[in-house]
Amino acid sequence: MAELEKTEKITINLGLVDLGQIDLLVQEGFYSNRTDFIRTAIRTQLVTHAEVVKRTVARKTLVLGVQYYTRRDLEAVREAGEKLQINVLGLASIAEDVSPELALATIDSLAVLAASRASAAVTAALAGRIT
Repeated sequence: MAELEKTEKITINLGLVDLGQIDLLVQEGFYSNRTDFIRTAIRTQLVTHAEVVKRTVARKTLVLGVQYYTRRDLEAVREAGEKLQINVLGLASIAEDVSPELALATIDSLAVLAASRASAAVTAALAGRIT
């Protein structure tokens, strides 16, 4: 399964009346289950606010989707004497073979809306640079 197609589990709290109404709609066949209802509601809101999301992504210069950083990528950044400001709406993934030292030498800031993947050591090293 492609990285972008993977899902993240979230937990929400709903009032009993709202939950009962969702269950009623499921029971009546409008949705296959509670998750189907919630996903549909979220997608509807994302469509409603699509233009705002699009403008904000452009304004904040966010990469939309999956951004993967290999050890070789970061070594090239270090050799060029540069530092990265990583801004991702989706998934930012740093390869498992990236050392904390290499991450600190090459990543100035990390802002991710959704999910990030990196070793525990790299995540700990970058903790002060994550916004």
